[in-house]
Amino acid sequence: MKNIFSYATNLTLRIKDIQRHQKKIMDLQYETIWANIYHDCIKGNREIESLPLNIGRFAGNYTFFYVLFRIMTDKKPKRIIEFGLGESSKFISTFIKNDIHENVHTIVEHDENWQKNFEKSFSFSAESQIVICPLITKNVKGFNVNSYQNIENTITEKYDLYIVDGPFGSERYSRYDIVGLMTHLEKGDDFIVILDDYHRSGEKDTLADIENLLKEKGIASETGIYRGEKSVAVVVSEHNKYFTTL
Repeated sequence: MKNIFSYATNLTLRIKDIQRHQKKIMDLQYETIWANIYHDCIKGNREIESLPLNIGRFAGNYTFFYVLFRIMTDKKPKRIIEFGLGESSKFISTFIKNDIHENVHTIVEHDENWQKNFEKSFSFSAESQIVICPLITKNVKGFNVNSYQNIENTITEKYDLYIVDGPFGSERYSRYDIVGLMTHLEKGDDFIVILDDYHRSGEKDTLADIENLLKEKGIASETGIYRGEKSVAVVVSEHNKYFTTL
């Protein structure tokens, strides 16, 4: 009887390993498809085509950059904030330089040395401003979470596009600062939130609280999930439902 139980347990674990492996393969296949779609959709945009980007790994993947490209092209948001200085900062700043005018582009970053090194190889548009907020640990519902120091007093305005790819992820309630920013929203506001790394548990926690907050405030919203090597969640006001179906 003991041997039968042990065999059943090992078989269950083996099946779960196979399922995880199959999911990883499917995610990579999705990523390959998104890469092809991305390269097709940027054709004709000379500035973006010629922009050196390090896509993937710690930066956004092709899923992320396809969604971002479509939003920047189709929506042309005027007020943009992103958490984390990186490849998407170059991408957005290039759009602003060449396609959109009278923009606000706020980049929240915790590492001043990273900013200095980054600016040695890339020149931002005049509309792109980097705000340094050191990294701290906050307690969210009993869990330690990486956060930006004094972010609630530093960023007090509303934005059209929120890009959440920083700070470093946390095991639970990851990148939770975005929830505080969402408290400024009201009925009728036009907004899009891109939450990167949604395949992780911590980001799932945060998305659930964003959705609950919006519901409590009576703000109609829609959520779309884009699956690739890393998943991307998009939360939008009802006027922007289209961007959940790209």
